[in-house]
Amino acid sequence: MSFTPGAELGKPNLDVFCETLLSLARSDRNVLAVTSDSRGSGRLASFAAALPEQIVEVGIAEQNLVGVAAGLASTGKIVYAVSPASFLTARALEQIKNDVCYSDRPVKLVGISAGVSYGALGSTHHSTHELATLRAIENITIIAPADNLETAQAIKATATMEHPVYLRFGKRPLPHLHPPQTQFAVGKALTVWEGTDIALIATGETVQPALMAARKLQTQGVSARVLSMHTVKPLDVDALLQAARECRAVVTVEEHSIFGGLGEACAAVLMQAGIRIPFRIVGFPDAYLVTGSQLEIFEHYGITAQGLARTAQTMLAT
Repeated sequence: MSFTPGAELGKPNLDVFCETLLSLARSDRNVLAVTSDSRGSGRLASFAAALPEQIVEVGIAEQNLVGVAAGLASTGKIVYAVSPASFLTARALEQIKNDVCYSDRPVKLVGISAGVSYGALGSTHHSTHELATLRAIENITIIAPADNLETAQAIKATATMEHPVYLRFGKRPLPHLHPPQTQFAVGKALTVWEGTDIALIATGETVQPALMAARKLQTQGVSARVLSMHTVKPLDVDALLQAARECRAVVTVEEHSIFGGLGEACAAVLMQAGIRIPFRIVGFPDAYLVTGSQLEIFEHYGITAQGLARTAQTMLAT
């Protein structure tokens, strides 16, 4: 039976994270969840009910969350520290930098409701900064899975990683982008759609609109390659350079500020490799974001099939 990327809707990545974590924790008592006001929400409630001795709730205290997680990790525990991304990566940044990264504790930091998932709650709850912030801190891997397969395999892969990790999850159900036999590896991009005219390089929940744009462009006679750059740090330099050499233009797409995230990481690689092709970063500008749901915000800033297809056509026309 053939597989069509994006044809079937899956679950929210957070649900898959919780299910996968529960499976790991059932087979290994060293696997722990440490949460900041999240124990009773969503799938983590099921984790807490099933394994109450393997979850720690610290309350609304993100700095304590990271400190406790670092301490537990120093004793050999496999720790996933879960909190809304906006608070985890802003309020507890010093603890992430010093207690986790500088001290080299293998904590798996899990930012939930990332990007603009909180929608109309506004900028206080949006995390459009953390890719830039964490990329500038040494000794941390950054992963933003695009679908359920990437999420499940990322959790399994990070469980055995010996250095700090940041995992980024949104809230809405996502389509299946990869066939079940796909092999996921940290630091290695996955090709969702083949193409040779333009490369759409996206991460996290923006891979879906990039795929939809590629399909739309195909009807317009444009061949678009779509890469899921799930690992933002370390970047898959080989896949990026190959896409840039085989296509006529590159567009990066992220649910993040245009400053310091995936786009600027890709731009730096291409410039230093001496590759000069049309290049555009699609993300959020240096301005107060409009208010609305995640999809309404995406629509406003061109992170949709129509918006990305227009951007691609403009790039190819230059």
